[in-house]
Amino acid sequence: MKATIWHNPKCGTSRKTLAILEETPGVEVTVIEYLKTPPSAEKLAQLYRDAGITPQRGLRLRGTDAQERGLPDADAATVLAAMEAEPILIERPLVETDKGVRLCRPQELVNEIL
Repeated sequence: MKATIWHNPKCGTSRKTLAILEETPGVEVTVIEYLKTPPSAEKLAQLYRDAGITPQRGLRLRGTDAQERGLPDADAATVLAAMEAEPILIERPLVETDKGVRLCRPQELVNEIL
């Protein structure tokens, strides 16, 4: 099975999720450090759609100015454009496998798609 993780190595939850992926037999992991290689707004829209969540649910509030900018109440296109322009606004980690996508907070949610 292939798994792609949009990862921030400074984030403990992201590191723990990556460890679960790496320790699961038969999983081939692709790691994308999304702060260095941000996903497009289109890719983010697809990930959130496949995860069954809104872009607003995938918005990182802690340590960002998202609240002050009104992003939690903005429309999806505005949120996705902000995330594409400033990837720090993307809540992490996002994991995609053939079985689906999860925003892995807590990290154990990754097991739902393994």
